[in-house]
Order: sequence, then structure tokens, then C-alpha cells
Amino acid sequence: MKISIVVPVYNEAANIAALLDEITAAMRAAEAYEIIYVDDGSDDLTATALAQALQDVNALRVIRHQRSCGQSTAIYTGVKAARYPLVATLDGDGQNDPADILRLCAVFMQQRQTQANLWMVAGWRNKRHDSAWRRFSSKVANTVRAALLGDNTPDSGCGLKVFLRDEFLALPYFDHMHRFLPALVLRAGGQVISEPVNHRSRTNGYSKYGTLDRLGVGITDLLGVIWLQKRAKLAEVKELEHR
Repeated sequence: MKISIVVPVYNEAANIAALLDEITAAMRAAEAYEIIYVDDGSDDLTATALAQALQDVNALRVIRHQRSCGQSTAIYTGVKAARYPLVATLDGDGQNDPADILRLCAVFMQQRQTQANLWMVAGWRNKRHDSAWRRFSSKVANTVRAALLGDNTPDSGCGLKVFLRDEFLALPYFDHMHRFLPALVLRAGGQVISEPVNHRSRTNGYSKYGTLDRLGVGITDLLGVIWLQKRAKLAEVKELEHR
């Protein structure tokens, strides 16, 4: 199994070394892999930490945005640079567990045997280690999103996902698209399944998103995705063969 692991980061200097150690330990059984860190214009010591890590981790590649463009753009940059057809993403704050990566890949490969149009396995943080308010607001957001978009995904916001590179790059791109990936995949004709994953408390740094920030952009983006869904048309194509 060959896989590209994409990790978007913004001001996560304190988490770089420890998370990289965990990723490399978790990927020892992989046939081949690469780790792509996308530094989204950090203004702390993230760039320094990644420069040091490049000396120590052979599988690591580092891409830097000169200014912060947001998580969706950072993910898109990393996926576009990926060398392998299967991609895993995880957040750079250490709350996603790298030990889940190969397990999600195995689920993906197994399910693809019977679901040829499976494009994504989405992580599901069914036991979250966040504040009570954050768990509540996330549950409300997921419930509203699922009801309006019909994506049948209990945790669309989980950063840990495994998906096909080329199919991802063919999706409509917009800021904050990472929050709606399952709905966008379904719109394009692919299938998504959810798989429970481990979730951990943040030990270093702080969240870059507030509840009001998420709410403001979330409503606008949700309406935009609904608009995209209503205008999607999937053609049934059959190629004629020579006689």
C-alpha cells in the first residue's frame, strides 16, 4: 500500500516533532509513504521546527504558503503535490491518532472490492476529547448539515480521512470545502463510509477556530453546497466498442 499523508498546519511549532514521530512509527508497515506538511503561513516557530524535521525524517516533504490561505487551501496544496493515488489527511494539532491511518486505508481497500465507486473513508470521532461546549456545538452543526445535505456522515469535520487523490482534485474547490467533503464526493457520484477513530485531547497550542467563526462561514458555505447539489448532473456514459 502506497500512501501520501497530508498535514496542514498553522502555528503548531510545539506539535511538529512529536506528531511526526508518531506518524513514522505508525507507517512502518506501509509499502511506501510520504508525509507532506503544508505550513499555511505560520508566524511562530513552525517553519523552524519543520526545517529541523527535514534533516531527521526522510519521508517528509514541506510546502509553505507565504501567507495564510486557510485549511482548505493548505489541504488542496498538499493533495495536489501528492505522489501516490491514495491520500490520508490529519490535523496537525495532535488530536487525530496516526495509528488509525493504516487501519482506515485497510478499510478503504477492503470495501473497494465490493463498492467500486468508494472514494472516501471519513474518520468519526465518536468519543471526542473536547470541551462540553465544543462537543455540543459540533453535534448541532453535524446534525443540521446532515439534515440539509443528506451526506449520511456523522462527523464531517474530522480531519482524519482517506480518499483518492485524483477524485478529490476533481471536486469543486472553495474556501472551507474541507468541512463538506463527504457531500461533495456524493454530489460527484462517489461513495463515502465513516469509520470510528481515536480522538485525543490537545496537549500543546490552541484551537485556531472559534464557535462564532465557524458559525458565520458555515452558514454561507452550507447554502453554497446546497446550491451545488441542486445543479449537479451525473451522466450515464457507455463507450461503444469496435466490432
